[in-house]
Amino acid sequence: MLTKEQCFEQLLLGKAVKADGWLESIRVEALESAKALNFPSERHDDWRFTDLSPLFQHGFQPVTSFVRLTLADIENYLIPGSTRLVFVDGCFDAGLSDLAQAGAGVTVKSLVECFGDPQVEAQFARNLSFKQDAFAALNTHFFEDGAFVHVSSENVTGEAVAPIHVLHVATKRETPSAIYHRCLVVMESNSRATVVEDYAGLNGGIYFSNAVTEVVLKDHAQLQHVRVQREEKSAFHIGHCSVKSGRGSVYAATSLAFGARVSRHTQHVMQLGEGAEIRLNGLALIAGRQIADTHTRIDHAVPGGKSVQLHKCIADGAAHAVFSGKVIVHPGAKGTDSAQSSRNLLLSGKARIDTQPQLEIFNDDVSCKHGATVGQIDADALFFLKSRGLSEERARNLLTHAFAGEIIARIPVPSLVESLSRAILEERMKENA
Repeated sequence: MLTKEQCFEQLLLGKAVKADGWLESIRVEALESAKALNFPSERHDDWRFTDLSPLFQHGFQPVTSFVRLTLADIENYLIPGSTRLVFVDGCFDAGLSDLAQAGAGVTVKSLVECFGDPQVEAQFARNLSFKQDAFAALNTHFFEDGAFVHVSSENVTGEAVAPIHVLHVATKRETPSAIYHRCLVVMESNSRATVVEDYAGLNGGIYFSNAVTEVVLKDHAQLQHVRVQREEKSAFHIGHCSVKSGRGSVYAATSLAFGARVSRHTQHVMQLGEGAEIRLNGLALIAGRQIADTHTRIDHAVPGGKSVQLHKCIADGAAHAVFSGKVIVHPGAKGTDSAQSSRNLLLSGKARIDTQPQLEIFNDDVSCKHGATVGQIDADALFFLKSRGLSEERARNLLTHAFAGEIIARIPVPSLVESLSRAILEERMKENA
């Protein structure tokens, strides 16, 4: 087993793709930040519930060769009728992608192809602070490619825009690999879109996925943002998403965590325009020895903001789920309306769930509330289903599926809702076999 420092030093041995001008200066600054920060430990308050020691058992190598896949290899992850960008081990695969469905005013491209675009230069690495997080700094320095989604003001109804599916696939390699995913979404005023970020793995293997997403919503833009993390159970996944929401905008996100040995998703939404609406839905469904950590922060910085958050954790076996959600109402944010709820289900005596809903309010003219519950499957509901002829295993699976289904049903892509619901039932049956 490597030490934390040895694992970090191994990651630093990778070589970043040479860049020019503004991007190279950002890469250099990010590397300096990473070296100064190193990995967090349990002494860091935001990481005290998350055991990263399984990550340090491996020396992760950079990806140096490109694996060729076919559509048949990824058919279980495809979303019919979507605009699709596919990245294999962090590299854009044009042959697996389908950009033909993009509507008027919608740009969906490989990020590397767009570094001359003024929108990219204006927004890339400007919306999250890699100076405070080693993982974000490593990603900013080492990423090779990513997705760029730009929806212009021409798209005022959203009717012609198919879901935009950004599929990241990791493959099995001889040595543990480090993969850096990047995504930049810019929504112009009055535009609408649905973006699905999807992280999946093929054929097992040990790898480390480090993902960073930046989202900019300008005035009255509306984005449905879905994030599905279904990596291999032997993988590690650390993700960051930073969102800036303008006046009258609507940001509705649904984040799902099913895979990875250790996973963490940090989401920070900043309400920068009056009357912006933020809706966050989350679900972690884990078993065995998995660890899934979700950290969210909503900053209401200006008046008239509204946020609604519902996060659920389901833990079986000896799994450990963590939810930390913070809502901050700043002094000038009068009229803020915020509600946060954490609901959690323990399926075994060895499973553990830590939940921390938090409110920080610096303004009297607000309406804010939060709450958290942790419990087991309802005994009366279980008895009712068993009395109707279902086995205890089948009854427990159905009740678990129903608990998770409230979050999954909020995904605005019916085919994805159906496939994820089916996958959850199949996985529960496997776990109980």
